[in-house]
Amino acid sequence: MDSEGFKRKLSAILSADVVGYSRLMRDDEEATVRTLNTYKEMISTLVEQNHGRVVDSTGDNLLAEFVSVVDAVRCSVQIQDDLKM
Repeated sequence: MDSEGFKRKLSAILSADVVGYSRLMRDDEEATVRTLNTYKEMISTLVEQNHGRVVDSTGDNLLAEFVSVVDAVRCSVQIQDDLKM
């Protein structure tokens, strides 16, 4: 393998999903989708504010990449704090 064509990259990955998503969808699909979209927007904003980028957000999952572990952890804590009820 040509080492000049191969570049390594270190990343911190944040993956989040909804606990009980199937049950929530069964109980009230419309409300669950509305709430999920609201939360995904909020989380995406926090990811960007912490120098990360959303890689994927399929279904109830959101996957984000950060160059810094500190930024990823800081973002995770902010997400948890903002979602506390």
